[in-house]
Amino acid sequence: MSRSSSNNQLVVPQANAALDQMKYEVAQQLGIQLQPNGYNGQLLTREAGTIGGNITRTLVQMAEQQLAGRF
Repeated sequence: MSRSSSNNQLVVPQANAALDQMKYEVAQQLGIQLQPNGYNGQLLTREAGTIGGNITRTLVQMAEQQLAGRF
């Protein structure tokens, strides 16, 4: 995430390291090998989508738990 050329900007820039770590953890859980130098041109589109989908699912679960704790 830190080396992408995406136009997406984080609302909380300090979360960048945590999101990057989450990307590697999710990829490892799925058995997908990411390159430590940040270039993952060998990744299939399906693999990248699976990683992103799982990250999104995890973030939504975390937000739901936080919201549930408020009420």
